[in-house]
Amino acid sequence: MDFEKLKQIIIENEIKFVDLKYSDLFGRWYHNTFPARSLEEVLKEGIPFDGSSIPGLKSVEAGDMVMMPDINSAYIDPFTEIPRLSIICSICDADTRIGVKKDPRSVAKRAQEYMKSTGVADESLWIPELEYYIFDEAEFFSEEFESGYRFSSAQNKRCLPYDFEDIDGLSQDDRKGYHMDIPFDRYAELRDEAVDLMEELGIKIRYHHHEVGLAAQQEIETELLPFPKIADDTMKMKNIIRQVAYQNGLSSTFMPKPLYNEPGNGMHFHILLRKGGENIFYQKGNYADLSDQAIYFIGGVLKHGRALTALTNPSTNSFKRLLPGFEAPVKLFFGLANRSAAIRIPKYATTPESKRFEYRTGDATCNPYLAISGLLMAGLDGIKNKFDPRENNMGPYDDNIFNWEKERRDKLLSVPASLDEALEALREDHEFLLAGDVFSKDLIETWIEYKKKELRKVENRPHPHEMILYYNL
Repeated sequence: MDFEKLKQIIIENEIKFVDLKYSDLFGRWYHNTFPARSLEEVLKEGIPFDGSSIPGLKSVEAGDMVMMPDINSAYIDPFTEIPRLSIICSICDADTRIGVKKDPRSVAKRAQEYMKSTGVADESLWIPELEYYIFDEAEFFSEEFESGYRFSSAQNKRCLPYDFEDIDGLSQDDRKGYHMDIPFDRYAELRDEAVDLMEELGIKIRYHHHEVGLAAQQEIETELLPFPKIADDTMKMKNIIRQVAYQNGLSSTFMPKPLYNEPGNGMHFHILLRKGGENIFYQKGNYADLSDQAIYFIGGVLKHGRALTALTNPSTNSFKRLLPGFEAPVKLFFGLANRSAAIRIPKYATTPESKRFEYRTGDATCNPYLAISGLLMAGLDGIKNKFDPRENNMGPYDDNIFNWEKERRDKLLSVPASLDEALEALREDHEFLLAGDVFSKDLIETWIEYKKKELRKVENRPHPHEMILYYNL
């Protein structure tokens, strides 16, 4: 998109304001708004700001920072009464206008350029599967003398909202919610509304449906979309889901495990690489029709899988989802159509154009810019070093490993059991991320430092269930 076309959009839609959005290191959006008349100047000069006020962005390499808009990311905000144009920004050095080392969006751009420089591929395509819960009520608090939470859902008889009269017989119990039909799927039209807005913004959606969790767990899955744009799109999707829920008096969460003993929310990533328009992961006649490059890419992701969880599962809550028995993979291996595998080869993706694999460990507390970049760098490292997972007890295994004898299962490499363990794995194994200056040591050290602080905040607080266990001991 050029500036003249952008001006035409502003005139035709009577845009009054332009909203610049950018991500902090951990995946939260921030914004700065100005009158539309100033757009041309802002596109040239950017808007300076104090990076030290944004979590994780302050850097030893830069003082003042500048948000530089990417007009190709521009879209009309569907949620404001006064017409507003939103543009996603990269965070750049004030002097050079080059993306700073700790700007997540700039990391993604560098990962894309590094991939091209290797000659392995010139395009990577991704499908994020976003899982989330919609609650009628969401209450939570954590103070010195009280702490707790309460979620309610009109779909589930075990957690109905306050003052909700269940007189229509639609609230359910003792069943799974997967693909549950209307009228029991109360919020199907909310997904319609969200998906319609996504499609209007150019985010192609494959499908949406009710997920397994009966208390209104949802899933929206895109078609294969190019990186790094898919990271921008994931940020837009999460924002749309939240806004649609909010405008309908509801609350949505992407927390990996908001409910005890109920299905967790993952964010699986389907991955496909192309060179010259050809899918480099396809080779007819090999295992699952996967090329050697595909096997090596898978090997790189599995080899660095423990370190990657610090980026793809970066919350204390993430590891309450990564437990056996909930289709959340806890062992680092690959297999055909195997939902207990960290990397699943979809059985339905059989054509040269569609052959791909699915990384099932991640969740949506990740920063998509960093998580996807990390996965890409790990896979490229696997190709570079021809790391064969078949020679390292990483598959392929096509059966349910939880039916194996414990001794055999214990020989498989496991994902970390906690955020602390994941961060230590990243501390020990991050050289693959530094190739091509994609990530920096400063970014990784800052990430570990901040996440350790989150860990201590949770560990240092008494847990409500501890009262049941120990209060009268």
